[in-house]
Amino acid sequence: MPTPTPGRPVRGSATGRPIMAALDLLGRRWVLRILWELRDGPLGFRALQKACDSMSSSVLASRLAELTSTGIVITDNSGDYALSEAGQDLRRAMQPLLDWSRDWAASLENPER
Repeated sequence: MPTPTPGRPVRGSATGRPIMAALDLLGRRWVLRILWELRDGPLGFRALQKACDSMSSSVLASRLAELTSTGIVITDNSGDYALSEAGQDLRRAMQPLLDWSRDWAASLENPER
């Protein structure tokens, strides 16, 4: 399956609308976890693999290739992986979802809330 990019057909959209391409990419297994682990700064391949509960190296390599080809992840001078400027924008855009998830978890712990 090709890497989802705007303007090309993706799951759920024959036209490849940007939001559909983004949702297709972010919905791939492990992608959100990789982005989460890179939120605080660059990580090397093995450190990232360990942070992601030791996912297989082939899946990690595949997902990093997709995220790199779409400009969301970059490699720095030392070969570590990091969020690009677009990846940082995505991280900031997802902050409201993080806030919501914390409120949701708290509401389940305390239903009167």
